Amino acid sequence: MRNKIFTTKAWFDGAHHGLRTRRFRIFYFPNFVLFVSFVVNILFLISLPARAQTPPPILVAYAGQNETVGPMWVGIERGTFRKYGLDVRLVQLRNGSLSMATLSSGQVQYNYGSPANALSAAAGGMRLQCVASAVQKIPRELIARKEIRTLEDLRGKTFGVQSIGGGFWLQTMIALDFLGIDPDKYDLKMRILGDTATVTQALGSGGVDATVIPYSFSEAAKRAGANVLADIGKLPIPYQGTTICFLRDTPSSFPDTIMRLLKGLVDSVLLIHDPAAKTDVTEILRKSFRFPRLEDAEASYKVLTQMATIELMPDPAAWKIVQRIVAKINPKVTQVDINQLNNPAFVRGLEESGFLAEARRRLR
Repeated sequence: MRNKIFTTKAWFDGAHHGLRTRRFRIFYFPNFVLFVSFVVNILFLISLPARAQTPPPILVAYAGQNETVGPMWVGIERGTFRKYGLDVRLVQLRNGSLSMATLSSGQVQYNYGSPANALSAAAGGMRLQCVASAVQKIPRELIARKEIRTLEDLRGKTFGVQSIGGGFWLQTMIALDFLGIDPDKYDLKMRILGDTATVTQALGSGGVDATVIPYSFSEAAKRAGANVLADIGKLPIPYQGTTICFLRDTPSSFPDTIMRLLKGLVDSVLLIHDPAAKTDVTEILRKSFRFPRLEDAEASYKVLTQMATIELMPDPAAWKIVQRIVAKINPKVTQVDINQLNNPAFVRGLEESGFLAEARRRLR
């Protein structure tokens, strides 16, 4: 007997079911084998677009070309974000202010930058949330031209920075503050030059008198005769560095995406601290910085292992130090409620799920 298909019209009660009223058809297949084949084919056709579809890229803006970006570089190169279904891509901007502006305009979904820029942006009206930082140390040295031998010799001198208000400037100001050096009383001048490599070159050429740079860059300066006036990495400074921020009430604030992003970040930090991955991580740094010498890349690796941490929880005490320092150039930041700007819920979720506990176990 030939198979017949009978069509029946039916209607849902939209108000009762909470659904929009719609029409559907019911197909009757007397032949069970044909029915199963029909269902399998329909499911296969439905799945084709999903299989072919790739996740949209997650764009993350950043500015500072230094080891603080290491956890993101390693995560992208080694696939720790892809492990959680995210195609993360970095977008480098010239400075932190431009990085925040790019986030504000919606051209990127996240910003990976200095707390100083986050505070200034929030003071300017941006509805920001900052959720995690994998950097809680300043592995840098205060280094000066060979003629400058003591902290007192810094009076009236010029410091090289990337921008005013950015991460480079912030770490410089925090270091000076802890050392008891008031930039105004010492009549210090801040010269804006560019990234860390450019500042280091300016120190060697006499373009600046002093700077606070990562160990990996200070090694080259010391070979050229510069003096180390203070090892900032050994000072007990409460600090929270490069942090992940996004705009409130946007798709970027979707909790599932943020949790996956933070898991990928944690896995990246675990790789950074894994001796078996040292060669790969060092090569990633060498390529990112374009170091001509292998020993510079190895010094950079040491910096990264010192600063990278899986303890991502926002630290209000460290943020208040940043707020106090940034207030000197932007008094409006004193009006920012740090507890509103920081959102610890996501890192707390990683704690409650046992994810961070397992990461700590693997880190031992």
